[in-house]
Amino acid sequence: MPSLSRTVNIEDLRRSAERRVPRAVFDYLDGGGEGELTLRENCRAFQDITFRARHAVSVGNCDLHVKVLGADLALPFLLAPVGYSRLMHPEGECAAARAAGEAGTAYTLSTISGHKMEAVRAASSGPVWYQLYLLGGREAAEAAVIRARDAGFSALVLTIDTAVSGIRERDIRNGVNQLLGGNPIAMLPFLPQILGRPGWLASFIVDGGVPKLANVVVPGSGPMPMVDVTSALANAAVTWADMRWLRELWAGPIIIKGVLTGDDARRAIDEGASAVVVSNHGGRQLDTLPATVRALPEVAEAVNGRIEVLMDGGIRRGTDIVKAISMGARAVLVGRAYAYGLAAAGRPGVTRAIQILRADVERTLRLLGCASITELDPSYVDFPEAWCRTHP
Repeated sequence: MPSLSRTVNIEDLRRSAERRVPRAVFDYLDGGGEGELTLRENCRAFQDITFRARHAVSVGNCDLHVKVLGADLALPFLLAPVGYSRLMHPEGECAAARAAGEAGTAYTLSTISGHKMEAVRAASSGPVWYQLYLLGGREAAEAAVIRARDAGFSALVLTIDTAVSGIRERDIRNGVNQLLGGNPIAMLPFLPQILGRPGWLASFIVDGGVPKLANVVVPGSGPMPMVDVTSALANAAVTWADMRWLRELWAGPIIIKGVLTGDDARRAIDEGASAVVVSNHGGRQLDTLPATVRALPEVAEAVNGRIEVLMDGGIRRGTDIVKAISMGARAVLVGRAYAYGLAAAGRPGVTRAIQILRADVERTLRLLGCASITELDPSYVDFPEAWCRTHP
């Protein structure tokens, strides 16, 4: 792996991650649903947006601070929930949370995590949100929400686009379920890719192998095995009715993640959400959904400033972040961008990913002639008129 100091962009971290972890782990992180059309379009759609720069403008120190749900963040991007992070590196979620706090931004912990939420919350000096799946039933979810509240998590993120798990064809071909199941016989066809990554294998063994889901404690059964997630999701579909139950249980902000239409945005407001995340789950669920940046104008128009609008999907450069904010997002969430760093080098890799994106954003603002992230608006970009179409 090249020195992190010589890592120029997120794609460099992606290549380093691919070299360090087995194919099954890398493809889980890198892949998407079905033909991966949405996965690719999330990134490609940013090419359809061009900047309208103000030249002959002297910009000194750019202000990257933004307020999200009342928290003052030093950066206009947060770390999104990424499941199975402990398989990518033993420090997993704790490493990512610590790096986010050191950078002055927020971290979002996935339900599908290998470290206890209390340890993750303690690792960060910044805000930490908890992303909720109803795995294990309402009783298990309720216990997790109460733990998150008592541990000091500041917001609850409810993901609404996982009625079932999307089919990720790479995972089927490359044996992630066999790895998670830990059956030596079932793993035999996939042993070469694991033995070919001795550094990862050594740390995996020292860490105790495949962890259980430390934050999904099923009554009478204990922590849920990671291999059970796909089947459990089929029995854990979230509906709007769950918002009423969660609102009684959680007094803090609730964020609805997985909004792609104005109708769902308005419904989220009606149900008491404090923010929505324009998201297609990183292209990992239903394929041929629109790129999130393409859906952003419709959602921003529907919200009309009543609650905060965030966005994720396809963020690989600071220019992507600036474009999304210009088009109506308060801030963005980055997932794969930092997870590549985690898989490549643990916490230093996450830190490097954040550094790259921070420098990208500041350089972009200066070249745009814009002194502050909060000054961005649609006048700084051009994008296809069809993106503004609002459906009845």
